[in-house]
Amino acid sequence: MTTASAPGKIILFGEHAVVYGRPAIAVPVREVIATAEITDINQTTHGQIHIEAPEIKLDKWLHELDPDHPLAKIVHLTLHAIGSPKFPPLRLRITSTIPVSSGLGSGTAVSIAVVRALSTHLGQPLPLQRQSALAFEVEKIHHGTPSGIDNSVVTYDQPIYFVQGEEPEILQSETPFTLIIGDTGQTSPTTVAVNQVRQAWQENPPKYEAAFEAIGQIASQARRCIMEGRIHELGPLMNQNQTLLEDIGVSSPELRVLIETACTAGASGAKLSGAGLGGNMIAVVDPDDTDRVEIALREAGAVRTLRTEVST
Repeated sequence: MTTASAPGKIILFGEHAVVYGRPAIAVPVREVIATAEITDINQTTHGQIHIEAPEIKLDKWLHELDPDHPLAKIVHLTLHAIGSPKFPPLRLRITSTIPVSSGLGSGTAVSIAVVRALSTHLGQPLPLQRQSALAFEVEKIHHGTPSGIDNSVVTYDQPIYFVQGEEPEILQSETPFTLIIGDTGQTSPTTVAVNQVRQAWQENPPKYEAAFEAIGQIASQARRCIMEGRIHELGPLMNQNQTLLEDIGVSSPELRVLIETACTAGASGAKLSGAGLGGNMIAVVDPDDTDRVEIALREAGAVRTLRTEVST
């Protein structure tokens, strides 16, 4: 058996604006992971792969799936990347503790885990940059017009500063900080929010370009704060970012309730994370206040909370 995994992720600053060339910051969330297991199976036909994914009730052979199914796509891409070698029949089993359609990178983590397990099992492990590029192709299925930030942060498993078309910058900081993630319980398919923003941008380019530029400037400020250890400044920047995200129409009443609750309970700042219109919010919190903030979020309607420490 060959087993590989990949973490979840969360975007700290810059969602939506990153699609339009502005910078963004994302960090891994290692408390949740996707795992892929590859085992040889006793079948007579070589080159067959049986795929099991209990969370989505999938139990099929590779050839039975549409080639554009995300799991079929990443398997085919991986096999092509390593030269389409001959191999015995295999079983690919995928499990994940990452909530689906909530902004935590579930689909990306699955793709990376599959690339790692399959290429390693067949004796040709792929470098990180190649893993990220393959996962990006599957991101197009999930997100339509992805920026590349999700596959980058999940692959490198480090906080990154990201600008579309450039190599991600690993953010180094000697000062870790704590995030609380609160889930509204509302699924939030990324393509819906991304397409809504794109349509609005096409109808009113000046308004949206100004918002994207302001969001990008906040991400740049946050980068400096993280690298220089000025963590106390991240909360106010989150609040500013949230105001801009509300202006472009991707917040929701449920998100606003959780964001206000976190700040009232002691968080220094909070915002939605990811596509919006549901999904998760994040709050930067002093470690001594984490219990109080988590309890308040659950009492305010969060279906789950998660705490993670951001460090390099």
